[in-house]
Formats: sequence, C-alpha cells, structure tokens
Amino acid sequence: MSKGILGVVSPGDMGHVVGSVIANKGYRVITFLEGRSDLTRRRAERSNMEDVGSLENLIREADVVLSILPPEIALDFAGEAADCMRDLGASPLFSDCNAISPETTLKIDTLMKNAGSSFVKVGIIGPPPGRGVATKFYASGLHTGQLAFLDGDGISYRPLGDEITRAAALKMCYAGLTKGTMTLQTSVLTVGELLGISDELQAEFSDSQKFHWDLMNKRVPFYAADAGRWAGEMDEISKTFMGAGVSGNLHRGAAEVFRLLDASPLGAETRETLNQDRTLDQTINIYADTVRTIKGPKKDS
Repeated sequence: MSKGILGVVSPGDMGHVVGSVIANKGYRVITFLEGRSDLTRRRAERSNMEDVGSLENLIREADVVLSILPPEIALDFAGEAADCMRDLGASPLFSDCNAISPETTLKIDTLMKNAGSSFVKVGIIGPPPGRGVATKFYASGLHTGQLAFLDGDGISYRPLGDEITRAAALKMCYAGLTKGTMTLQTSVLTVGELLGISDELQAEFSDSQKFHWDLMNKRVPFYAADAGRWAGEMDEISKTFMGAGVSGNLHRGAAEVFRLLDASPLGAETRETLNQDRTLDQTINIYADTVRTIKGPKKDS
C-alpha cells in the first residue's frame, strides 16, 4: 500500500505502539477517542495518532482499519464498522488483530463480505513492538499482501495463506499454552497459600521445577494488570478447542482464574502503574485474600 491512511482502534497497550510504528513509517494514523479514558488519550497523543472524533469519520477516511481490542468486544466492533461502511459507501480493508476463535473470525468475515470490504485476520504473538524481539503478525486471508507494509521496525509480518481462519487458529493454540500456563502457575501457588503449605510448596518448586519457579517469580506478580482482557481470550480459546472436538474446560477454568486476578486489588493496575517491586509472596497473599473475601466467612457447622 502506498503511504495512505491507517485507522487503529484502539490505542491500548498494544494498539498505541503499533500505531506509533506505522506513523514512523510515514503513514497518517487515525483513531477516534470518543468516550475513551484519559490514559487512552495520552497513549494516542504520544504515538502521533490523530483523533478524528468518531467511528464514522474513521471509516470515511481510512484506507485500512486495524482492530486491536479486547476479544470480547471484537465481534461487536466489527459489526459497527460494517454498518458504517454500508451507510457511508466506504470499503477500507478491515483487519481483525484480536485474540479470537476461528468461529468468531468467520462471523467477522461474513460481516465484511456483506459490507463490501476486504478482510485480513491477524494473530499477534509477542509483546508490543520495540521490546527487544520482533512482534509477530501472523496473517491469513485472500488480501494479506495489502498489509505487507507492516513488516519491519519491530513487526514481523507473516502471511499464512488464503484460508481466513489460519491466523486465528495459530493464535488460539499458542496462547492456549502460554496463558494457560500463567493461570496454572498462579492457581497452584494461590491454593498452596490457602491450604497452609506455601513455604514447603515453593521450596519444592525452587528445587525440582526451576524453569517454572523462575517464571513464577518473574511474571506472576504482574499478571493482574492484563487479566481482565486475557479472561476473554481464554473464553475464545475454550470455544476453539470445543470446535475442534477437544474439551474446552481447561481454558474455561483459566478464564475464571484471570477473572479472580482482575477482581483482586491488583486488577486496578495498568502496565504503566504496576508495582515493579512487588514480590511473589506479596502477590500470592493478595490473591489468597481475594479468594477468602469472595468465599466469605466460614459458617459454623
């Protein structure tokens, strides 16, 4: 694509960095901030993303729309975008970059076909660009070539072929391991604290499960900042597994663990505000206290 206009919805933790990378390539990057938080507005401003005021204006002006949102609202947004396209007679290429199932992807594909828009599904793997390793944008669909300009400057653009669900399937299976492991590590530590064997359990992990122990100390204290949106991702993974004929219960449970983390006092943190000095023990104590609060006081037998 020549140096055109890209709409990014929305300037969240991933979206605002992607917007910045694209703006630095020489494209005009637009978004709309109607009803958005002060944090989102600050992110958009520092990423040189232009606020055009409304979704209608964004659809009217953009050549390409990248949807980078919590997975639970991805389908609703695609529907709103498709309605705008029909009302305005506009047909920007629409790319869903969210952690959604192949089933949800097919629903968005139908919406875009009915609106007369081309559709590319992107599955993002890795942290936002610029954190040491390239962020992988796996892409599938008939029009992946139109997004080849994304490649470079911290983004590795990787087409997977014409079948629209392939990028979604890869993202779901990959995150099924990585984020599923996050919830497993967090839940066993929390239950160990609730059952009163936390010291002994952690000593055993440090002795015989060093790989997991190192990850626990490095990452578990900071999961709550993202747990709310990751819960929706687990729901989509559960749907993916069930669609393939495999139990979805594992990741349905993972969604419950992430919702527990989000309900804790740490759920109010963002990646900008999280306490980098918090220890694993402090974190697990907070999660255990959250469980006790949710369960309430024990009743006399």
